[in-house]
Amino acid sequence: MKILLSRTDRIGDLILSTPAIATVRASFPDAHVTMVTSPYNRVVMERNDDVDELVDLPRGVKGGVFGARFRDYDLAIALAPRATDLQLVGATRARVRVGYTYQRRWVARLTARLYVNRMMVSVADPELCERHPDRVVPHEVDQLLDLVALGGATARVPRLRLDVTGADRAAVAHLPPEPLVLHLGQRWFTTGSTLASTLALADELRALGYPLVLSCAAECDEYAAPFEQAGHTVMRQLEFHAWVALFERARCVITVDTGATHVASAMRRPTLVAFEHRYFRLNSQEWAPYGVPSVLVRKPEREDESALARFRAEIVRGVNELGR
Repeated sequence: MKILLSRTDRIGDLILSTPAIATVRASFPDAHVTMVTSPYNRVVMERNDDVDELVDLPRGVKGGVFGARFRDYDLAIALAPRATDLQLVGATRARVRVGYTYQRRWVARLTARLYVNRMMVSVADPELCERHPDRVVPHEVDQLLDLVALGGATARVPRLRLDVTGADRAAVAHLPPEPLVLHLGQRWFTTGSTLASTLALADELRALGYPLVLSCAAECDEYAAPFEQAGHTVMRQLEFHAWVALFERARCVITVDTGATHVASAMRRPTLVAFEHRYFRLNSQEWAPYGVPSVLVRKPEREDESALARFRAEIVRGVNELGR
């Protein structure tokens, strides 16, 4: 049996797909499993032996064109609700082709049926969650486990996976053990948070008495210097698996970035996530930390001093609770 899995979007979403991928492997142990990623997110799967073959979708190549090379496959599953992945799976013409889309994406629900013959419709919808606070949205991990079950993969393995080595750990071994890790993502410096407030947050976290280490996303490198000038340890542009090893070392991870959230969950670390004010109800269900102790806070609507002070105080209380 030959199985094709496709997920060509974000790193965090591919991390959330690792339980579904492991479930496919456990359900079809003798199958040849090929995973299609993008050049950007393939780093998640490079060490994962739940797949037999890892293939990049080349930049600029359409999914429908690329998928035709897998015409001899028996089962194909699009793990992302994107046209690229759905078209790639459709082009395989596998006997069973599985994919999903969202409840109110009406056009996508119609066109998806051109590519897949078993389709799941997700109830995740930001507007409906805001209008109906009692609306329950399953975590994306659980939705993906239900998705692969449509293809016959029912031996559920509900555990995120990232693989680190001794070399990865050696890259961060000079750092103090069990630090609080504050990950500097772009959303600390936009709506509902500011550079000055995040600098104050770092000082308040350090005052808890635990070692504090800051990791810095590449797109936030311009913000690193003020934290360094304030005496904080900032790890800039770590190689991906060294960054994972830093999170593995953490007492608690503090982040506004869902990619960092899912890395922390894969490393089984307690996590505090500050989600955007808008669509908090959906985000805090579908993309919350998975299977680890967590605290979820909501960014304020505005950046006035009193709102920012309350926001920081809520974070510090949550981290103190998780760090015990």
